[in-house]
Amino acid sequence: MRLHDDIPPYAEGLLDVGDGNHVHWSVAGNPEGKPALVVHGGPGSGSSPGARRLFDPERYRIVQFDQRGCGRSTPHASDPAADLAVNTTAHLVADMERLRIHLGVDRWLLYGGSWGSTLILAYAQAHPERVSEIVIAAVTTTRRSEIAWLYEGAGRFFPEAHDRFRAGAGADSAGGADEAGEAGEADTASAALVRAYAALMNHPDPAVREKAAADWCAWEDAVLSMEGQGTPYTDRVDATRLAFVRICSHYFAHGAFLDEGALLRGAHRLAGIPGVLVHGRLDMAGPLATAWELARAWPDAELHVVENAGHMGGEETRTHLLTALERFAKG
Repeated sequence: MRLHDDIPPYAEGLLDVGDGNHVHWSVAGNPEGKPALVVHGGPGSGSSPGARRLFDPERYRIVQFDQRGCGRSTPHASDPAADLAVNTTAHLVADMERLRIHLGVDRWLLYGGSWGSTLILAYAQAHPERVSEIVIAAVTTTRRSEIAWLYEGAGRFFPEAHDRFRAGAGADSAGGADEAGEAGEADTASAALVRAYAALMNHPDPAVREKAAADWCAWEDAVLSMEGQGTPYTDRVDATRLAFVRICSHYFAHGAFLDEGALLRGAHRLAGIPGVLVHGRLDMAGPLATAWELARAWPDAELHVVENAGHMGGEETRTHLLTALERFAKG
């Protein structure tokens, strides 16, 4: 299946969400079409115009927004003066609900992937009556165990890159998860590593912040290196990269501000909401187990495992997403 044509937004603005924050939003497609909210990843990546191409612009009213601190939202997290204490999962869920009310939407389809799936699940469990359907690629719930895998456990496959990542945080490259006797020790090591980067991203010296951001992105790219899609994290430049890493490390240092396993335990609240989950079996950033657990806990969801895809997906992943959005456009 082919992507739809690229179209510009017909409306956009900045929404005052409190705490001195203004969230940038845009709407494209058919003003009378089925409302759909695109929830970007990261956290801190910012919205991508290309995501609109998954939606038929004749049948969807496509809403996008930049989460607090990134994209065109203000204040921008690349500025260390931007207060991240008011940037948590609960704040983002409240921002989404405020945007829904602002745009006069009754119920909307939610689409996103990676961190976006965590935020989608948190919103949908808080406001199930406002969600018509859910479509997720690269499922994550950002449990501390998932964070531990991404920033420590995956180092077993990329030991050279992981040594560099640890060194960037000032960690002893001879230690780490490989020497931990129990999973709990690996979790502690990953938590310490992420906290160290969060501290570096708040350092008063801009050179320190820039190096930490570059080291973090180099590790993210190493984890995706077998997917053959270049260096998407390192390719981010200047303020975009700084905001991404500062927000990521902030969220992951706090376990996404969620109780461990809360989104899986709360999956029963999604009863009656049709869902489509698409996950690559070769996803090194977020192993398939989380998608499998969510599908088992959410009876109205169907899981499509793409055998030869990773975290970034590919043609088959895109076909599953387009098929789901085509089907839900009729609802």
